[in-house]
Amino acid sequence: MQSVQDKWDNIYQQKEGDPRVAEVLQHNHYLLPEKGVALDLACGLGDNAMMMAEKGLNVMAWDISPVAITHLEQEANARGLTTIDAQVRDVVVAPPEPNSIDVLLVSLFLERSLCPALLAALKPGGLLLYQTYCQQKVHAGGPNNPDYLLADNELLRLFPGLKLRVYREESLLGRHEIGMRNQAWMMAEKPLL
Repeated sequence: MQSVQDKWDNIYQQKEGDPRVAEVLQHNHYLLPEKGVALDLACGLGDNAMMMAEKGLNVMAWDISPVAITHLEQEANARGLTTIDAQVRDVVVAPPEPNSIDVLLVSLFLERSLCPALLAALKPGGLLLYQTYCQQKVHAGGPNNPDYLLADNELLRLFPGLKLRVYREESLLGRHEIGMRNQAWMMAEKPLL
């Protein structure tokens, strides 16, 4: 049986094309703090990490795939991005420390049991940017396993106590050929003490 690491190594070895920054980050980058520590959790090839570093943040980028981390390190070096600390790390086994992160970005990754640790990792005033796939899809794409798909409005319930700043989940409404489909995204702020 193939391990999780082997599965993702194979996927990342075959990835080609333009970088893909998560839409929640693309559309809301101006809300990021000018400095601080960011974590791109389950970072994949690191497009989000590189964008956050370009915006002035010190970025930790964690992924289970050594192939992805090697790619990220090479691309960050080529761009002169010295504020990225890329690490091979199983985030489920070793989540971030409590009260350690100013900006936490999670894109196309869902492990519900990890949500309390992610919430605890945010410093007061910290931002959570989260984007992943939903159960209600208008076209094929993303995982099929319901363990990795959000129920309707579930993202809002996974992180109680945060102040919602941006939310988008179009579901099956309206004209399916346009808009942001198959995913939900959220940007939320942890209240100050």
